[in-house]
Amino acid sequence: VRKTINALMKRLIHRGPDATGLKHFQIDEKLHHFLGHQRLSIVDPYNGDQPLYGQDKNICCVANGEIYNHMELRDVLKGEHTYIGRSDCLIIPHLYEEMDIKELCNTLSGKFGAVIYDGNKERFYVIRDHLGIIPVYIGRGQGGEFWVASELKAIHDVCTSVEILLPGHYYDSTEKKQIRWYNPLYHNLEYIPETPVDFEKLRNLLVQSVKRRLMTDVPFGVLLSGGLDSSLIASITSRLYDDFLKNHAYQDVVVSTKLHSFCIGLENSPDLKASRKVADFLGTIHHEFTFTLEQGIDAISEVIYYTETFNPTTIRASTPMWLMARRIKSYGIKVVLTGEGSDEVFGGYLYFHKAPNKKEFHQETIRKLADLYKYDLLRANKSTASWGIEARVPFLDKDFVEYCMSFDPYFKMINEEHQNIEKWVLRKAFDDKTNPYLPDDILWRQKEQFSDGVGYNWIDGLKAFIETQVSDDDLKYADQRFPIMTPPTKEAYYYRMIYEQHFPSMSAVCTVPQNKSIACSTEKAVEWDEAFKKDADESGRAVKGVHSQSKTE
Repeated sequence: VRKTINALMKRLIHRGPDATGLKHFQIDEKLHHFLGHQRLSIVDPYNGDQPLYGQDKNICCVANGEIYNHMELRDVLKGEHTYIGRSDCLIIPHLYEEMDIKELCNTLSGKFGAVIYDGNKERFYVIRDHLGIIPVYIGRGQGGEFWVASELKAIHDVCTSVEILLPGHYYDSTEKKQIRWYNPLYHNLEYIPETPVDFEKLRNLLVQSVKRRLMTDVPFGVLLSGGLDSSLIASITSRLYDDFLKNHAYQDVVVSTKLHSFCIGLENSPDLKASRKVADFLGTIHHEFTFTLEQGIDAISEVIYYTETFNPTTIRASTPMWLMARRIKSYGIKVVLTGEGSDEVFGGYLYFHKAPNKKEFHQETIRKLADLYKYDLLRANKSTASWGIEARVPFLDKDFVEYCMSFDPYFKMINEEHQNIEKWVLRKAFDDKTNPYLPDDILWRQKEQFSDGVGYNWIDGLKAFIETQVSDDDLKYADQRFPIMTPPTKEAYYYRMIYEQHFPSMSAVCTVPQNKSIACSTEKAVEWDEAFKKDADESGRAVKGVHSQSKTE
């Protein structure tokens, strides 16, 4: 059995190439528990190998993620606790010794997927962070075995069924079910806040979120597409970078004297131009990567294998991100800060221009946040983790999200008072005329879908190629080959064919979110505007009358 566990763990070595740990608990002749871990060492690289133990060595934990408030939590605990090293995840088994599982999860600030095994009670818990930034899969074997993994590929062929542990939930082996631990006020769809926004508080909370995410003992950088979200994160990070260098106590780790930024696109793409302008303004060491249509197409199969999805929007955006992560890896960077999550929090997608009132606008942001783990978070995590890089998402800090969902959603709406541009409230909060965070034309640049910004020819060329691979008859009879979650377009059909080669079981298929005609929106958006019903393109350009960029940019 141990050989089997080790072989399955090797399938995740891309996520954690730095160390392997495995603990075996034998309860009796038939009952065995294994906790295994592939480590990507970021905080305290010389200690912190897993599994991790509490003061009581019968409390054992394996975790993937970052606990940004781990040092403060050490001061909260009342009992005697001895820590070996500064690993952030080490706090989890020690917290478990003093509080119940719901309190433990709510106490953590960060992102995490973890298994906590209590040998005293023969009980274990599987926990996942508030928004599902870290993926967690749960599977059942034919003989009753219970499996947990960060990625589907580790367990799909030893399980008869696989499910996703939902964001903000934990699994209890005694209750034998998933239980929600995260219950913020904004989960109530009928509650529409009316408190005015505090621009200074919004700005300070995001700055603090970025500051927390500079918790690293290894080289890091920022992804910089040149859009509002990544540019703001890069700007805040660059302002904090000098203090990070001064206050970084562990000088045995190599760090750059300047912040590194990274961007990818087809030659002359909108993102490359915009990111270059931001990098020049911020003074980062900027790295521009270009890719060709052929390189993108050639990478599709690997991208599907690593991202474990056949959702067209996700694959379109994951491919350039996967290619970029490969290049970033060669610079020795292990952590990148990204702008994911802002569009969900602030209603930044172009179809939000069509929202009829603040109630529907607010409810849609709630739905988008709830679904984020299926799409953009899956892309950001798996595209980078496939090359041993960790992506951090400051816009999804728990405190920041909860504040942004607590003020009157009118301030997020797109109207004449707000200059008819999405995310006006965020732009306004960082519109500092005396000490600008960004150039005005970047701060007020219109939203691009990531797969558009890397170059419009990426999607157009991809579709043209797929036309040569999938026939009209293939699509006509798609329901016979794929009776469950039948692909509605040739592009979706093509990705589904490749996915089936990597993950042939129907259980694996059912872990992928269902395709919608407009994957960048939801059914609610279709109700807002009849045009959505007539356009099956998932790009941001599908929002007719809103997107103002020209193809020649």
